[in-house]
Amino acid sequence: MSRYIPNTERERKKMLIEIGCDSEDTLFKNIPEGIRLDRDLNLPGPFTEMELYHYMKKIAEKNITAEKYICFLGAGAYDHYIPSSVNHILGRSEFYTSYTPYQPEISQGTLQAIFEYQTMICELTGMDVANASVYDGATAVAEAANMSCKITRKEEVIVMRTVNPQYRKTLKTYARFKNYEVFEADYQEGTTNLSDLEGLISNKTAAIIVQNPNFFGSLEEIERMTEIKAKYNALLIICVDPISLGLFKSPEKLGADIVVGEGQALGNPLSFGGPYIGFFAAKDKYLRQMPGRIVGQTVDKNGNIGFVLTMQTREQHIRREKASSNICSNQALNALAATAYLTLMGKQGLREVAYQSLQKAHYGYNKLIGTNCFSPGFTKPFFKEFTVRSEIPIDRLNHNLLREGIIGGYDLETDYPELKGFWLVAVTEKRTKGEIDKLAEKVAKTI
Repeated sequence: MSRYIPNTERERKKMLIEIGCDSEDTLFKNIPEGIRLDRDLNLPGPFTEMELYHYMKKIAEKNITAEKYICFLGAGAYDHYIPSSVNHILGRSEFYTSYTPYQPEISQGTLQAIFEYQTMICELTGMDVANASVYDGATAVAEAANMSCKITRKEEVIVMRTVNPQYRKTLKTYARFKNYEVFEADYQEGTTNLSDLEGLISNKTAAIIVQNPNFFGSLEEIERMTEIKAKYNALLIICVDPISLGLFKSPEKLGADIVVGEGQALGNPLSFGGPYIGFFAAKDKYLRQMPGRIVGQTVDKNGNIGFVLTMQTREQHIRREKASSNICSNQALNALAATAYLTLMGKQGLREVAYQSLQKAHYGYNKLIGTNCFSPGFTKPFFKEFTVRSEIPIDRLNHNLLREGIIGGYDLETDYPELKGFWLVAVTEKRTKGEIDKLAEKVAKTI
């Protein structure tokens, strides 16, 4: 929001006259009087500019943020370090103010940035092609399910109950209007119950959707799922944490047909929940069924490299009933942040972020268990997020930690009623040994 609005009273009157209104009341005459506010806004002041700045700053300081507090909260959004260069690049006016690159001759910078982003997502996931991004991880999962039903011409999808609950809710909303049915495979000890999956899958199954690491932070048995889905000619959709790919096998090597996920961890701040970026990649044979846009590299008549919108299978460009998706924009600025982040980190940097997150998460787990205030939640291998079980109510635990300047973990009972007392804790590379030790110390005193 702009701190300075330059319109004087004289200019306001001039604008009203220009549009044929003699007052602001005339401007808003089409709004029924019964719903108009018939008094001035209840605002303090008037303030000088400096007074107003300090007043608003004081209000803003009531927010609890990861900048001021030590954050151990994950559950889909993670407090990773963002190099200062990322924000410098995002703030350049040619990116920050640019719009949809419909005209390639004047949009080469934006198109190249998106092309580089797509290339990096392909390198990370092992897939052949990636799009220019969708809204977030939830819409990426739902769009992948839509795409799988189109490809296979089947009308059933199985999603693991270990997939992010928000993603599953979005998937079910999509399915309701796309006329396919969603089944959920249950979990056992923090990962998918493969027997339950085998009982649900059939020749009607278009795809199975798994998250790895899953919502509990645990690592799924993807190879077994690949074997199961192959028997029924179903597709495998894997939702991944992109940071984990700095250490683990690519989804392509695990047998994925479509790879999706939330790219917030790649250079995008928490921002109280958004905007974020959903990445989407697949095998090249599914290219024409992919949602959104795809930027391609070409050459002009003189042989110079150029970039164009190669594929635009969205409803804004082709007949609505033929469109692969109704998502009408890509998160280009967020994708640029991811591109800048991955460029700055490089292969070794991304590996180091993943390695430190892994090691610190396991150190944090052992410290918490060592307090004797918790018991293990699940015993499966995990990446940067884990569950422990607390005898003290989680809301009270988190409330007490906030008073100590610590944002605690996620209460899994919120989405899984059977997991009363289960605490989901995230530890990224940003957390220091001192901060993790402080968490364990304060927890022990709290309980």
